[in-house]
Amino acid sequence: MVNSNSAVADTARANGRIDVWATDVTRQRRHHLRGVRPDATVRDLVAELVDRLGLSRHSPSGAEYAFYARSDREGRYLLEREILGDVLQPGDTLTIQPSIVAG
Repeated sequence: MVNSNSAVADTARANGRIDVWATDVTRQRRHHLRGVRPDATVRDLVAELVDRLGLSRHSPSGAEYAFYARSDREGRYLLEREILGDVLQPGDTLTIQPSIVAG
């Protein structure tokens, strides 16, 4: 999905910001996030995307969800402490997935 020839990707790279797509696991909710700071952490981005995608923070039984980001390009879950500029490329798609926090 990365198109290095697009003007948008070139602009994002030039100003030090990254444009990415995010979706929920059902792929019914999708959001284009423009100008992501490359020095932010995955944790910061996931917190923002949960709100922007309108995802519920609690299960029907009231248990709190923890959310994870999966890079579609890399095929792996990103660690909360990873720096966005190190793991994202312009045009990447992240899938935001909930996990019930036990206890």
